[in-house]
Amino acid sequence: MDMKTQCVPLWLLGTTLVLCCVYTHGLRRCLAFVDMRHLEESFQGIKRAIQAKDTFPNITILSTAETLRSIKPVDVCCVTKSLLEFYMDRVFKDHQELKPQALRTISSVANSFLYMQKALQQCQVQRRCPCSEEATNATRMVYDNYDQLEVPSAATKSLGELDVFLAWIAKNHQKTSPA
Repeated sequence: MDMKTQCVPLWLLGTTLVLCCVYTHGLRRCLAFVDMRHLEESFQGIKRAIQAKDTFPNITILSTAETLRSIKPVDVCCVTKSLLEFYMDRVFKDHQELKPQALRTISSVANSFLYMQKALQQCQVQRRCPCSEEATNATRMVYDNYDQLEVPSAATKSLGELDVFLAWIAKNHQKTSPA
């Protein structure tokens, strides 16, 4: 085997690694222009009041933070998209808030999530957003956990866990500056 033939596998491996880095780097930039610090601070202002309404403190909707930590970089787009849809289509619609300040904060977070959904959709036009079986199972588990509780309790529980999702978004989408 000549030297050129021996270098082909190394070249293919190097090219694959570069493309994977560019792909995950690009996904992180999709949501980089969302001010996560502001979202987290806004939520912190109402977190205690929402969690005080939680009648099932030993149950979680987002499973465990470990479930989100185990998401592979290639699945970040899919899981982000699915969990944004979960919060928009279920949690924000199902939660009934009577306190005006909390309602304003929740509406602000929902508007930011809507903005993130649109940014992610634009990003998906440029890149694929595949969902592995592992990613699909992780998000299905969230929906299943939600469905095991009565709707008002599930919505309150999910809002109380919003900081887990916000921290995960920040970790997976905020490592680069906007494109």
